[in-house]
Amino acid sequence: MIKNNHISFLLCNNVDKNKFIETLILTNKLDQLDLKNLKGILFSDITINKLIEEEDKHDTINVPTKNNRKFRSLSSGEQKKAFLQYCLAQNFEYIILDNPFDHLDKNYRIELSQILSSIANSVLLIQLTNREDEILPFISKRLLIKDNTLTIEKLENTPIKKLQTINLPIPNTYQLFDYKFNNILKFDNVSVSYGAQQIINNISWTVKKGDFWHLTGPNGSGKSTLLSLINGDNPKAYGQNIYLFNKKKGSGESVWEIKKRIGYFSTSMTELFARNHTLEQMILAGFFDSIGLYQKPTNLQQKIVEQWIAIIDLSAFKKTPFIKLTISQQRIALIVRAIVKNPLLLILDEPFEGLDDENLALVTTIINAVIAKTKITTIYVSHRTDPRITPTAIFELTPSKTGSTGKITNII
Repeated sequence: MIKNNHISFLLCNNVDKNKFIETLILTNKLDQLDLKNLKGILFSDITINKLIEEEDKHDTINVPTKNNRKFRSLSSGEQKKAFLQYCLAQNFEYIILDNPFDHLDKNYRIELSQILSSIANSVLLIQLTNREDEILPFISKRLLIKDNTLTIEKLENTPIKKLQTINLPIPNTYQLFDYKFNNILKFDNVSVSYGAQQIINNISWTVKKGDFWHLTGPNGSGKSTLLSLINGDNPKAYGQNIYLFNKKKGSGESVWEIKKRIGYFSTSMTELFARNHTLEQMILAGFFDSIGLYQKPTNLQQKIVEQWIAIIDLSAFKKTPFIKLTISQQRIALIVRAIVKNPLLLILDEPFEGLDDENLALVTTIINAVIAKTKITTIYVSHRTDPRITPTAIFELTPSKTGSTGKITNII
């Protein structure tokens, strides 16, 4: 029976997931599975990114979405919901679930688990995950892959070492902005709609120098919209009462002037880095807010990046093309890229997604150490909570028919 054949692979972050998936699907070399002549699909950010590329290339919508919106305009969680409905409608014989709970809010994770349980008697489910606690409860066959030899071990016999602290010091800050204003960001009754759909409604929110905010809310509540208003990419910011660095947005500053003061990370950024720039070059490019390195860095900048690469334990990959790194290595490098210039405002959009327990500990320690040393103003977005991360306040979006409203909870 199908339900007895479901299988879960716990992948450590140094496993090249693309290579593993290729082996699983194309070469079918895993003794545990025989997928020949079966109709299946990969439920993954990888597939979603390809859909977005096709939409951009051909200006078409290949997967039905709410209000017929393009995939790129949806949040990561909304993309995943829409893609799942598409997968279920195709009557596939197997579905490879690549970190299926990433980007999803708590309620939809529960709903997704129930949906997968309900189809488990008719569809073969193959789960790939980086976290042991996210293995679907009805899957009893649980295997571990530690590295790119793709050697398979039983999970229960091979406990994973978890990193708790960083022994290397955080590098000295590259630059200190001389500013006397106290408000880094201010929204004053900001509303955004797309067509007839109201996304956010009369949002008021002030972020002061040195604050550490957790921006949260269910999928589709407008978190991505808020971030796009801040980061300079959304034209709906203009004409609104939005103030960045004590200056009203749209009063003469360029997008690049805004980006110079913001360090930004999102899991979707990896799709932007398709050229053969090295890991070192990609992090150095963070000083210049460019996708690749087109300016000559100073000796100090090179030294700082070298220290950071050592902290994230990727010194051996310094000259490796960024696109050759594993997805998790790319994400951690991009988090460092956002931090390296010591921006006035650091925005981390889902920095914990796709990380195993060891690298989750690494990233949380980096965030805490940077905030403690630099007092950098930080906004992080996540559906997950981690006891090692202690924001000073929470801004929570709550959806309604008239658009999401915001609620502030002060912690410290």
